[in-house]
Amino acid sequence: MSLNKTFQNLKEKNEMALMPYVCVGDPDGETSAEIINAIIDAGADVMELGLPFSDPIADGPTIQAASERSLKSGMNTDRYFKVCKKVSGRIPFISMTYYNPILQYGLERFAQSCKESGISGIIVPDLPVEESGPLHDACKKSGIDLIFLVAPTTTETRMKKILKDASGFIYLVSLLGVTGARKNLGGSLDSLVKKTNAKTKLPVCVGFGISKPEHIKNMKGIGADGAIVGSAVIDVIAKNKDNRGKMLEELSMFIGKLKSATKD
Repeated sequence: MSLNKTFQNLKEKNEMALMPYVCVGDPDGETSAEIINAIIDAGADVMELGLPFSDPIADGPTIQAASERSLKSGMNTDRYFKVCKKVSGRIPFISMTYYNPILQYGLERFAQSCKESGISGIIVPDLPVEESGPLHDACKKSGIDLIFLVAPTTTETRMKKILKDASGFIYLVSLLGVTGARKNLGGSLDSLVKKTNAKTKLPVCVGFGISKPEHIKNMKGIGADGAIVGSAVIDVIAKNKDNRGKMLEELSMFIGKLKSATKD
């Protein structure tokens, strides 16, 4: 199902999209495929699948450690696409990575490989919208959404440019700093969600720091269309990396609770 159709269906049911993030290859490729399937079974609507990079500047220690474990397990861009393809077809996937691996692989080749592997969109946190033209063109050619981040510090001029070029959804950064599970989210989030919603018809999804069902209920209350949960999911994987059965069980329970909160 397409990203657009997924958001449409959820809106009709008055549900928010739950978008868990995992780093493909953490702890290894085979286990990654099982993790992705378990998370989908537990209720994920869309999944962000991280392609590891050695210098993940937007990520906090949790996701940095996941990237390291993935690279250590031998994950690379070709293997990443193989894992994605193996588990694709049930829900939309979003590829999240940095510009360097995409550039090395080749922009058109990367976008085309995304399409062939069941990936609907790409998020590149270190690619400014002003420099995104070549990747934007490559994505358009392959029918892949290029998803941009809007932060509390994004200027009106830049926001206008982002909303003009974006497709898929808008990724709203809930607070300043790097990714990571937090107890509380940024205080200005309410006005940022409302401001963004007023300027675009695209779904608005919030990420960075979301780790509890209460956070998700809060997001829904202020009009967000989706919640992106990364570090809190990685924490469950890291804690149980030597016990696959327990890991999958705990992930299923955690995702199930988060998904329930999108319906309340």
